Amino acid sequence: MRTHTTISGTELLLGVIAIRLAVLVLVGWGLTLLPRQVGDGESACFPSPATQSEARHPAKTVGPRVADAALDDMLLHD
Repeated sequence: MRTHTTISGTELLLGVIAIRLAVLVLVGWGLTLLPRQVGDGESACFPSPATQSEARHPAKTVGPRVADAALDDMLLHD
């Protein structure tokens, strides 16, 4: 005795969704394992001219009034 089994529409739809989800998971894991690329054609070994000029000039210290205002603002929002 032969039986002909057919796939219903919901089984087919669930199968397609499962395959697409598996592909998305594999692509996501693949992207996390790839090394990050350097953007804008800059070399990872040499800093850009903008960062070199920033490195030459020391950072300015924040005045006490500005720091107090920032602290007051943070405490106000907590």
